[in-house]
Amino acid sequence: MKINRRAFVTNAIWLIAFLLVFFGVRAYQHRDIASGQAPVLSGRSLDGRTVSTAAPGKPLLIHFWASWCRICRFEQNSIDAISKDHPVITVAMQSGGNEEVARHLHEQGIGFTVINDEHGDLSHQFGVRVVPTTFIIDASGKIRFVEVGYSSELGLRARLWLARAGF
Repeated sequence: MKINRRAFVTNAIWLIAFLLVFFGVRAYQHRDIASGQAPVLSGRSLDGRTVSTAAPGKPLLIHFWASWCRICRFEQNSIDAISKDHPVITVAMQSGGNEEVARHLHEQGIGFTVINDEHGDLSHQFGVRVVPTTFIIDASGKIRFVEVGYSSELGLRARLWLARAGF
């Protein structure tokens, strides 16, 4: 079987270019993201409860999203399903006032815990500039995984399991 050298080289160049762009964009998105020990996130949820990550005790998923974000809508049912089995705190980033965020949740049929970050202060604390952004925090409060952009439910559950297992 004869290999067309020109086609092979052309395809290899396209693959390398794609990978460079892909990893370059990923590095750019992660440039200011918090790492190591997670910043303490605390605030009031939309239902008035005090929420804090000071001592998680077990793996925790922190999800930054926005009501205006189309990608976030694809992922919100997965986050809601995970919240039934694992500790989850979500942060509505610059999505309007509490009433607007509550209305969005009601319209979408979502029940996860939400802190409204109307002015972006919490997002800034975590270095989040792009939504959706998801952090997996281990039991000791260390950031184990950060995902910027869409993440599947299976992928997030796997990361929670790895954080619990100490990876």
